[in-house]
Amino acid sequence: MLIVAPLSILGVWEQEFEKFANFAYELKVLKGSLANKKKQLKEFNDDEKLKVVVVNYESAWRMKDELLSFGAHLIIADEGHKLKDNRSSQSKGMHELGDYARYKLLLTGTVITNKEIDVFSQYRYLDKSIFGDSFYKWRNYYFTMGGYGLHTPIFKKALTDDFQKRFMSIAYRVRKDECLDLSPITEDVIPIELEADAKKIYKQLEDEMFAKIDDEKELTVTNVLTKILRLSQATGGYLPDDDKNYSTVSTAKMEALIDIVDTAMQEDKKLVIIAKFNKELDAIEDMLALKKIKYSVIRGEVKDRDEQVKEFQENPECKVFVGQIATCGLGITLTAASTMVFYSLDYSMANFEQCKARIHRAGQKENCHYIYLICKNTIDRKVLRALRNKIDLAKSLVDDFKKGIKTTD
Repeated sequence: MLIVAPLSILGVWEQEFEKFANFAYELKVLKGSLANKKKQLKEFNDDEKLKVVVVNYESAWRMKDELLSFGAHLIIADEGHKLKDNRSSQSKGMHELGDYARYKLLLTGTVITNKEIDVFSQYRYLDKSIFGDSFYKWRNYYFTMGGYGLHTPIFKKALTDDFQKRFMSIAYRVRKDECLDLSPITEDVIPIELEADAKKIYKQLEDEMFAKIDDEKELTVTNVLTKILRLSQATGGYLPDDDKNYSTVSTAKMEALIDIVDTAMQEDKKLVIIAKFNKELDAIEDMLALKKIKYSVIRGEVKDRDEQVKEFQENPECKVFVGQIATCGLGITLTAASTMVFYSLDYSMANFEQCKARIHRAGQKENCHYIYLICKNTIDRKVLRALRNKIDLAKSLVDDFKKGIKTTD
């Protein structure tokens, strides 16, 4: 059995086998250098136990030949939406591995993270008889090419029934409310009033952004999201200059967060705080340290994820978990807390939904409460509205910009 998963959650598989595997098995999480991982593959005992290999996606394609020799009967692609780019080396490697396995599973809560185009590569790994093995033939059948330079695939709505029939032919979908007795969810949007000087800075950034957009011939998803990044940084309170030195432009969100933290500590409750930018995370950690509040953290550079989660889940003295949206949304359980505060928001629907699910999952005994710190009359409102209503943020902003609607409107 071969399990391929993001590096950050390899240890979770080992823990789950220890908890639930009611049969003889020998499991190896491949670690270290590529040479060491290849060596580990050869060190299984010669007995009747199920042999289980757990490896990350980046390593899987690099040691494809060795894994083919391992001869897995079953391959599991965990968080399988990682394969959505059919041109990537890791996707191509998984396609080839899948071709030689008798059984295959793909596990994900977000098989379509953005557009229907995401589906092809995942199904190519699972069963190439569903959508074929030629991406361009499949794309040309289900999509027309539009946009600037005819580079944007546009799904043919007339083929929706055909697409869904094929899509669901090998898919099994279970919603959380169907299989888990989960607690209700409540959400609060806390409106944040920026200081007068911060409002001026935000307005100046917005005007500069619109001036640049007016000079461009074509608005694309990439350049729109890049331009609104500085607006989001401003509402978070920290702006970099050209030399990447940060200045504090607002403390409004931080003051609101401090009030929430103080209340949680008074009530002896644990809290999860989520933010997008590194400077925000630095400030949150500094605030907690100043208050002498013990916390765990997972962000880009943190390596000991499992230890950080265990500390938060099991140590009653560890009151706060600090997480970066892009790196703490997969494979971790934070049910020791029932309240999650979004200091700032990511633009990815998948990251947003995955992050929220960290507290709303099996083992949660309390009602889950989500708090959003949203600066009035800023990009924060549009980002949250897009995420909650599953609206394409970039397209929505492009449409607004074309109409001359600013983020403060």
